[in-house]
Amino acid sequence: MSTPDISVIIGAYNAMPYLTKTLTSVVGQSIGRDRLEIITVNDGSTDGTGRELERFAAEYPGLFQVFHQENSGGPSAPRNKGLDHARGRFVFFLDADDYLGEEALERMLAMAEKNKTDVVLGKMVGVNGRGAPASMFLRNQPRTDVFSSRVYWALNPLKLIRRELIERHELRFPLGYKTCEDQLFTGMLYLKADGISVVADYDCLYIVKRDDGGNITTTTRGAESRIHVLELMVDLIEKHVPAGPDRDGLMNRHLSIDMFHALIHLAREADPELQQKNYEQLAALLERSYPDSLKAKVNAITRLRCELIQRRMLQETIELEKIDRGYRSTGVQPGVLVEGDRAYTLLPFFRDAERGIPDDIYDVTTALQDRHRLDSVTVDGGVLKMTGHAYLRRVPQDTTTTELVLRERGSKTEHRFPTTALATPDLGGSEEDGGKYRYPTAGFSAEIDLTSAADGSRLPKGLWDVLVVVRVQDVVKEIRFGHRRLPAVQAAPQTYVLADGEEKFAAALYYTHPYSNLTLDIGENLHKIADKLHVDGVRWSSSASAQLEVSGSWKLAGVPASALGVRLQSDSGTAVTTPVTARGEHGFTANMSVDGLAPGTWAVSLWLPSQHGQGWSMPVPFQPALKNTRWYRRGLPWYAAATKHSNLVLRVSRVEIVKAGVKRLRAVMNA
Repeated sequence: MSTPDISVIIGAYNAMPYLTKTLTSVVGQSIGRDRLEIITVNDGSTDGTGRELERFAAEYPGLFQVFHQENSGGPSAPRNKGLDHARGRFVFFLDADDYLGEEALERMLAMAEKNKTDVVLGKMVGVNGRGAPASMFLRNQPRTDVFSSRVYWALNPLKLIRRELIERHELRFPLGYKTCEDQLFTGMLYLKADGISVVADYDCLYIVKRDDGGNITTTTRGAESRIHVLELMVDLIEKHVPAGPDRDGLMNRHLSIDMFHALIHLAREADPELQQKNYEQLAALLERSYPDSLKAKVNAITRLRCELIQRRMLQETIELEKIDRGYRSTGVQPGVLVEGDRAYTLLPFFRDAERGIPDDIYDVTTALQDRHRLDSVTVDGGVLKMTGHAYLRRVPQDTTTTELVLRERGSKTEHRFPTTALATPDLGGSEEDGGKYRYPTAGFSAEIDLTSAADGSRLPKGLWDVLVVVRVQDVVKEIRFGHRRLPAVQAAPQTYVLADGEEKFAAALYYTHPYSNLTLDIGENLHKIADKLHVDGVRWSSSASAQLEVSGSWKLAGVPASALGVRLQSDSGTAVTTPVTARGEHGFTANMSVDGLAPGTWAVSLWLPSQHGQGWSMPVPFQPALKNTRWYRRGLPWYAAATKHSNLVLRVSRVEIVKAGVKRLRAVMNA
């Protein structure tokens, strides 16, 4: 029996009617059923789940394994049973109410095999109002880990996992938990994995919010089990990750998400003794595992929660959760106060003399959220012109100013330029925070003369990243600019030939990969002028045998076609250039007479002049179909022939009549 590539493991409890779509999505995978096995476990369902599993097994013989067992009370036991029977090189855990994109398993397996990684996350999409992790799916990540990416913020097991990794570390899901049990399993996998991949350019997994509210995470009540798993995860991290930034990064996830969820249930607890007991558990956890370095890393509301818990301010903690529930239900977050060089979020109890919470708990100076957009960008007559907007979210506009910065990537040399304010009366509106905050003066325009941008001189050769700086009083936020832009903004690189007096120079606007930020390439570091010139064909004119016709196209912005020419250059350095004639938007032709050229070899190239004989030359490739040609000059025969070089080189010479006659005579005699 051959080894399947992937074992899909599905535990199911009262999963109808969602289960049908789940199973259909698996059997329809583009990878092919011959590379799969599907292991399903009916965990004591009382609806038609068991019958549906058997129906699919009968319809696809040899593909399914179906197990029936008494209800275990949670997803761990069914998943463990699936692992006990899995034979695939990889396993994929799928919940019975979720479903896969058609190419999901094929794409994830290809990512794992290409990059030799043990775990692959596929992009998740929420259905029917269910939230889905998003921060780790901004772009494909061929090979990463939990410390240099956001993958740890998705601790569910709904991933492609190399089975050998699971068996080597003897990993199984812990029993006795209805929620959060997957964190211990997935967390250990992450820490032990030899590489993690992320497929972000395809919707792999659709996670469904059930209409009947039957998702186990929404039906399980109480804070106690959540706090217990939180304690276990903290222990796991402290055991396997040394103290420092890496540990703080993982701990941040648990305090920001898991402690938050525990507090939601703690605030609803009807038993005051149990509520106080759970609260003390959290306080004890923070006393041992909340260093100052982590305090500086978490966001402001998490920092406030931790401060209240450490001060044993239970009623304020409950009040904060009620207020935060309002933030989340309305989508309106509290405003930001800027004083000098610091910014504070106006969460509850800020500067409340009775509570005495220090200002630094509310400090968001380094975590201010910005919003920005590039609306237009071009280079016109050597001037870089841009429009767009930039602002700090929930910060009043009264004292906000912006400036544009060009920073050379290698040397870090930078030049700063003022902007002109543009009115944006509709900005804010209902886009965020229910329209509570408006940004009517966040627009700007900027014009930078590239011939004088460097303190009166031309901007030097280099890759100049474009940044926008937003300043509010003494608070400064620097924004790498361009990845958010209007659809009308040209996304393809635009290469220009610009004039600085009589001298020409090259500039290109392009967007970086993978972050898609705007950069200005001065001096052909990555974008060559010659690469934008293309020859479509070369032939001898049918009406004038000594006339060479060259046709082609060019993809340059900011330079007229009349500046381009076709040049013939001899070994001695003599050059003859013929201007091209524009044909359509990007095409051109040139008709060059070779009559009158001195005998010798002449290289053919496209030529874009600059100054003092300098410029850009793109050799015309050798043309195998170009035949020899003849013509008469002052009654004597001449010829031109393409010599066998990688580029087109013409040999021009007078026909030697005697040799030609002898050659013809020999041909006749040998006939």
